[in-house]
Amino acid sequence: MSAPIQLIVGLGNPGVEYEQTRHNAGFWFADAVARGAGGGFKRDSKFHGEACKVRLDGHEVWLLKPQTFMNRSGQAVAALARFYKIPLENILVAHDELDVPPGQLRLKQGGGHAGHNGLRDIGSLMGGAGFLRLRIGIGRPAHSGDVTGFVLGKPPQSERTLIDDAIAEAVATLPLLMQGEMARAMNRLHAKKA
Repeated sequence: MSAPIQLIVGLGNPGVEYEQTRHNAGFWFADAVARGAGGGFKRDSKFHGEACKVRLDGHEVWLLKPQTFMNRSGQAVAALARFYKIPLENILVAHDELDVPPGQLRLKQGGGHAGHNGLRDIGSLMGGAGFLRLRIGIGRPAHSGDVTGFVLGKPPQSERTLIDDAIAEAVATLPLLMQGEMARAMNRLHAKKA
């Protein structure tokens, strides 16, 4: 059994121009969780982001969308986690993942940041990388030199549909995580192939 989730962080960039970009897949997940739980995000300056509290499977959980831009995400996560005394292992961070194809998800505890600036900043400001990650597949660009343009680009509708379907599956798996059933949640998510 793993620690139950107390904080779900969706990573992305604030602003209308970024809303539909691949780098905002974490925001898309956080929005889907809030919708499913009847929650609504509100701007909270002390947490440098938009936050709301919802009930998932009988547990109270904070949802957070940092509004600091991706490379400063840790500022928001650290502010909320410290204020509510939420340990690292009780935090789930949802983010876009280049090494996973669209429509697929990976769930893991801890690990490196693999060049993801949001994860790097959270690990740095939280004093460790032992949080849970929901890696939302966006795939890789055809040319490796175009990573920035790719993650800040809008996926074609066919890919967006695959990503949205994967996010819906992740939301449906949250009750397992709320019960600390990490292994079962991983089995369910990793078995899904696009």
